[in-house]
Amino acid sequence: MCGGCVGTEYPERGTTCLEGGSFLLNFVGCAQCGRRDFVLVSNRAEGLQGEEEIVTYDHLCKNCHHLIARHEYTFSVVDDYQ
Repeated sequence: MCGGCVGTEYPERGTTCLEGGSFLLNFVGCAQCGRRDFVLVSNRAEGLQGEEEIVTYDHLCKNCHHLIARHEYTFSVVDDYQ
């Protein structure tokens, strides 16, 4: 994660569960070009490890392709709960 692009590294999100796994409200702008615009998703990969689905992807600045953050999250079902 680029500390210059985000407001808080690893912000407390409580029980918030986001579809894409990313908390984009924390993005303050690109540290490289200074713009605050949409971010691109790159290098998205999904795989299984046992019963868990693991998703990884990168967020890049739309304008200069600076790496804002690398993300990884897991999805699992335990006793019928996601």
